[in-house]
Amino acid sequence: MSQTVAQSANPSRDDFAALLEESFSDGHSGEGQVVRGRVVAVEKDMAIIDVGLKVEGRVPLKEFGAKAKDGQLNVGDTVEVYVERIENALGEAMLSRDKARREESWVRLEEKFSRSERVEGIIFNQVKGGFTVDLDGAVAFLPRSQVDIRPIRDVTPLMHTPQPFEILKMDRRRGNIVVSRRTVLEESRAEQRSEIVQNLEEGQVVEGVVKNITDYGAFVDLGGIDGLLHVTDMAWRRVNHPTEILQIGQTVRVQIIRINQETHRISLGMKQLESDPWGDIGTKYPIGKKIHGTVTNITDYGAFVELEPGIEGLIHVSEMSWTKKNVHPGKILSTSQQADVVVLEVDPSKRRISLGLKQTLENPWEAFARNHPVGTQVEGEVKNKTEFGLFIGLEGDVDGMVHLSDLDWQRPGEQVIEEYQRGQMVQAQVLDVDVEKERISLGIKQLGQSGGGASNEVSTGGELRKNAVVTCEVIAIKDGGIEVKLVDFGFDTFIKRNDLSRDRDEQRPERFTVGQKVDARVIAWDKKTKKLQVSIKALEIAEEKEAVAQYGSTDSGASLGDILGAALKGRGDE
Repeated sequence: MSQTVAQSANPSRDDFAALLEESFSDGHSGEGQVVRGRVVAVEKDMAIIDVGLKVEGRVPLKEFGAKAKDGQLNVGDTVEVYVERIENALGEAMLSRDKARREESWVRLEEKFSRSERVEGIIFNQVKGGFTVDLDGAVAFLPRSQVDIRPIRDVTPLMHTPQPFEILKMDRRRGNIVVSRRTVLEESRAEQRSEIVQNLEEGQVVEGVVKNITDYGAFVDLGGIDGLLHVTDMAWRRVNHPTEILQIGQTVRVQIIRINQETHRISLGMKQLESDPWGDIGTKYPIGKKIHGTVTNITDYGAFVELEPGIEGLIHVSEMSWTKKNVHPGKILSTSQQADVVVLEVDPSKRRISLGLKQTLENPWEAFARNHPVGTQVEGEVKNKTEFGLFIGLEGDVDGMVHLSDLDWQRPGEQVIEEYQRGQMVQAQVLDVDVEKERISLGIKQLGQSGGGASNEVSTGGELRKNAVVTCEVIAIKDGGIEVKLVDFGFDTFIKRNDLSRDRDEQRPERFTVGQKVDARVIAWDKKTKKLQVSIKALEIAEEKEAVAQYGSTDSGASLGDILGAALKGRGDE
């Protein structure tokens, strides 16, 4: 003891350091920590707390919440407080019960967050982008999108009421906590849906209430879980919009068509509770039957006609009119119009019926052929001029064509067609009617004199002109044709290979010999330039047409050789 006293009387530097360390070990600073303290006094609205420091601290009673209000905080009680500073300017310790509770909450919340457990909180304020939630002392942020499964306008009923939340994110350094109420609701809903789905099975008939209607169907509440009733499963007939059959709040009887156990999606049907009208469709609507229906829909490619509830057929645009080929179906039919149609095809497996509208009327081509046999003279309006002839409008709303070669005996068609104008009335003769191909061939030159001799008049010593028949002498044979001299005119010209014959097999220059004489037709003659072009092929074609005009159509039973033989014999007799 004397030694201790001696040391105390004359302390060294080491002694002083030991004493200082001892003083630190005996007490604690506690700054920035949660420590236990004892209530030594309660004065008005403050509680005096001793936390083992050299000075005591004051804590407002309101930080102790309901315990202080009810007078349950007494001298001698042990409480936990947060030490902000050991000593302030007034010589008191700065303590906080709120921060202590917050620290306690953070510890508990971190544990629950690590275990993915739900926490309980109270929505107490609205801020930008969401709300603040009290998690027993810790303040968390609740984004507006995480309040409920569906957007809600008024959150007032949810405020100041304890509710479960799930922590999405925690950042202690920044003091940031983000929670979600929506996730909790979705999990609860999924559990409920799973339980309900387990009690349902495909094919089961149940009752539900129409909850929502969209363009493609309706959502039906089956008692805690929604099923989709698609518009195509509402009725066997065409339904343009679900509101034609259903309305929100209506109770409906439906059949469960499909259940997806993974997504809990349920497909419903109403028409499945009725008999399928397509069952005996083939017997009810045989091909060729004429029936009456109502136009329900018009598209670019045709029109749909309802034959009975649940049964529709399509009139394709090509089956609407015999003569109107490029007209939109809406210009022939209109929605809700009653129409007679003919069944063209029935496919029960694909649930398709092809209908025809034009078949209810007589084929105008057949009518024309019956009323205007070949050789009949007709009159019509020039509807169009093309590079190959005229189109003439005839009775029955059909058109006939006059080919360039049937415009005039003497002049080329390219020249004659310029004399005709659209809208002009002309007369023509029926040359042929092809009902299957819907073609009518007409001729204008056939109404005048045949002109057979005039068109193929041989120029012997007369004036050389186009379409004249001339005699030529072969003077040379080339690979591309033959060189000839016009016997009566002294002109030399060249006949190309493809002008040697109308028969491709006969277009061989080697079948001719030098000195041989052949007849040909002048197809081009320019007096100024003296350019001359003749063709054996053109002569053969002209002689064939002349023979048909004089001795009748090949449809009479005579062969083309017989007719040409008769024509040549007639020329020889002349």
